[in-house]
Amino acid sequence: MASDGTPDPYADPLVFGQRLQILRTRRGITREQLGGLLGFTGSWVKGVESGRLKTPKLEIILRIAEILRVADLADLTGSQTVHVDLFVGPGHPRLAAVKAAVDAYPVRSEHEAPPVAHLRARLDRAWAARHRSPHHREVVGSLLPDLIRDCQAAVRQSDGAGQRRAAQAVLSETYALCQFFVAYQPDAALLWRVAERCLIAAQESEDARAIGVAAWLAGQAHRDSGPAHFGAADAVNLESLEYLMPLLPDAPDEVLAVAGALTFEAGYTAARRTETGTAWRYWDQARAMAERLPADYYDPITSFSRAIMGAHAVTVAVELHAGSESVRQAAAADADTIRSRPRRARHRIEEARGYQLDGQPDVALATLDKAYEAAPETIKYNGYAKRIVLEETESKNPARRRRASELAVKMGVLAA
Repeated sequence: MASDGTPDPYADPLVFGQRLQILRTRRGITREQLGGLLGFTGSWVKGVESGRLKTPKLEIILRIAEILRVADLADLTGSQTVHVDLFVGPGHPRLAAVKAAVDAYPVRSEHEAPPVAHLRARLDRAWAARHRSPHHREVVGSLLPDLIRDCQAAVRQSDGAGQRRAAQAVLSETYALCQFFVAYQPDAALLWRVAERCLIAAQESEDARAIGVAAWLAGQAHRDSGPAHFGAADAVNLESLEYLMPLLPDAPDEVLAVAGALTFEAGYTAARRTETGTAWRYWDQARAMAERLPADYYDPITSFSRAIMGAHAVTVAVELHAGSESVRQAAAADADTIRSRPRRARHRIEEARGYQLDGQPDVALATLDKAYEAAPETIKYNGYAKRIVLEETESKNPARRRRASELAVKMGVLAA
């Protein structure tokens, strides 16, 4: 029995339909919502949950797992032979050290904190290293523990309100970098702890940029928690935009960029709700903000820029389940203009989702190969990529099945 009183989906003898009902209810999704996202009706979902209809094929099970963001496929199927982490990665080797640095509660300073300018330079180098590296979690995970400890010490040892606010801004951005590392790893509580500390430090800094970045990441955490949390995602995004909007006429590029990123996030959440008009309206507003930035500007945290808007258009179309529009937007987007390797890999995954929606599985797999080339540590932690690959390992086409299986082995989804 779970802490909220609902049955544990691991417990026997629960069958597929019962597990589906439990997991769907926990995500706050109605039968009609789930059925609509799958291309079925609420009555069909009820039939599966009640056992009146048989267990769906693997393709549908994987789509259900994607919608419900089921961490382990065995939670849904009940079979202990199909442990596949979808939206939770395997746990990076450096996770324990990062977690220890976050969890520490130092009340005394055992060493003199570096100057804020020095911390700022280290943080900038860390972001740059993340964007350059195909193994970005390894790079970031090696830098974070010392950076977190030094930034915390800088806040404690601040001399005066101004210095303390500056230190809080750097600490907030360090937690933002940490959230990128922690996301999709098997410690949801740690993710939320980091997100909340990022918000608190940003508020204490009174820095518009830091406040916007913290809100941008918190909104994503809420949105990725499922439909029951979409309202919280909207509240964080839109309230932060309301705070930033009066500043924009004279704002530096970095503040305008974070406002643009927040605007797109509101559209992303609308797309998850399948609110087509609202999603594209926010995308249009974000594009207008991007056009106010210099042509070569690329935000080191949000990736917001003119170059990213094509990738964002693909994401909106995919979340709206518009296959042909996704492919059209993918053809118009230029992945090579995305400077960040992990962000470029993420875009390739979104393109692959579009091709899969459009009934082009071979192109989808080829696109996932490109994602793997750009950043293996991105695709290995991405549930959408895993779903596509697993689905195609069951293909009736031998060549496609072999290609999918080879990619699944590289991703660590299947054993060699």
